[in-house]
Amino acid sequence: MRTKSNASSSQSKLSSIKPSRTRRIPVEFRPPPKLNLRSPTFDVQLFLDSAGVGRNLAKFRGKETVFAQGDPANNVIYIQEGGVKLTVVNETGKEAIVAILGPGDFFGEGCLAGQSIRMATATTIARTTVLVIEKREVLRVLHEEHEFSDRFIAYTLARNARVEEDLIDQLFNSSEKRLARTLLLLARYGAQDQPQKVIPNVSQEMLAEMIGTTRSRVNFFMNKFRKLGFIQYDGEIHVNKSLLSVVLHD
Repeated sequence: MRTKSNASSSQSKLSSIKPSRTRRIPVEFRPPPKLNLRSPTFDVQLFLDSAGVGRNLAKFRGKETVFAQGDPANNVIYIQEGGVKLTVVNETGKEAIVAILGPGDFFGEGCLAGQSIRMATATTIARTTVLVIEKREVLRVLHEEHEFSDRFIAYTLARNARVEEDLIDQLFNSSEKRLARTLLLLARYGAQDQPQKVIPNVSQEMLAEMIGTTRSRVNFFMNKFRKLGFIQYDGEIHVNKSLLSVVLHD
């Protein structure tokens, strides 16, 4: 049993102990790392080269119909490889070629402007691979992805300028100049990428329809261009840059 003397002695010892000072260690405040909420960079070419949500790859042999005049217009089509001709037929059955398209070109974009049916028939001119993009998916990427909208708008403006140039060419230039210009365009001279120079599977009849003349006139000028070294013609048409002299000559 603890006595009073022992208790008082313990209290006196406790009271004599001085409290120790607490050592404060400075702590650097670091805010939590911010979450990266930005979506990955949109790759336009990857989008156009691969299937995915709202877009499918389709392959065609030569002379196959992609869509026909009067079909429902509900998608936009991008050509990955091959070629497509667009033709229009009037009420009397007369057919006209309005465009020949190749890799990197879009067609069927009229559905974005309110067209409910196709205004032309699209037919392949060689083995062709296309990316079929649903209308709603095209509208989505146009609104959300600036890289895609910039490319698509630039293509559309260039296509409109081409239509105006075609009209002027048809109205004011000779059939020889029209043929030379058409061959250069088909070979993609003047494009930002490297010109393909070789035009496969384009018949003289097709060229005659495009420039508004007869096959015999096209045959005459093709032989002339070949003799002058502007083209090599052996089933495929190899176009040389020197053909520009025909277009530029007054």
